[in-house]
Amino acid sequence: MNRRDFARWTSILGLTRLLGTPGTSDAAQDSSADAGPGGERAEQLHLDAMRRYAALTEGPKLVIGLLVYPGMFLQDLVGPLTVFESLMNRDIHLLWKNLDVVAGDKPETPVLIPVKPTTAFRDCPETLDVLFVPGGVPGTFALMEDREVLAFLADRGRNARFVTSVCTGSLILGAAGLLNGYRATSHWATHDVLNVFGAIPTRQRVVRDRNRITGGGVTAGIDFGLEIAALLRSPDYAKAIQLYLEYDPAPPFDAGSPEKAPAVVRQFLDDMFGGMRKTAFDLAKQARGRLGGG
Repeated sequence: MNRRDFARWTSILGLTRLLGTPGTSDAAQDSSADAGPGGERAEQLHLDAMRRYAALTEGPKLVIGLLVYPGMFLQDLVGPLTVFESLMNRDIHLLWKNLDVVAGDKPETPVLIPVKPTTAFRDCPETLDVLFVPGGVPGTFALMEDREVLAFLADRGRNARFVTSVCTGSLILGAAGLLNGYRATSHWATHDVLNVFGAIPTRQRVVRDRNRITGGGVTAGIDFGLEIAALLRSPDYAKAIQLYLEYDPAPPFDAGSPEKAPAVVRQFLDDMFGGMRKTAFDLAKQARGRLGGG
């Protein structure tokens, strides 16, 4: 079975990239020419399923913009992106200043899986259903001082249906002036830095306050993505995505939060993050000053 045929079979429930791609009917015509009767049958099953479950999945085209940048945590991006790609009828933009490959924050520390932006800032749609910012230190720190990035986020954030982040991405939103007066969360090590931006730090894995939705550290991205999917389409569709992804976490250790981790583990990371936290606070205060917050 070739790759195209495999994608068709796995799209029967409408949860693959194929379904969200404009021109699906054209793709179906192309595949039927070379896939034979089996491909035609798969396509028919897919279309039948879409009709039967239209109440779960239908809705206007979604426009989703995800910021990518040097030094981000790849999992911060990939977790939500995996969920967003499972949505039907959507356009997804990986946003950066230009279309150059985004690699490590320093030449001597390149990432093993570089990311190529799809859309430059100047070409980003004016109105987004979701504006998303991943985290990742030290990349986050560079963006907290990057006037071009902060101006772009502030501009698109004014009209976005949902302004969102995962992990330390919330610090970038804060530096862009987008969290003042909103409840929000971040990675546990930088959670209290949100105070500097006038945000209200809230200890939850995913925090929603009006149209601001922020996720905790790194792995919270999938939880965050599913909550967004439920808002954009329906809770049942989000549950279908969860099952499609077989997202049923059962970690080998119960140490995934500061409250649960053994004392020696927490102290180890507290000591390691001491300098990082100071830098985060210093940059947040500078950003707050630029925003006129004193």
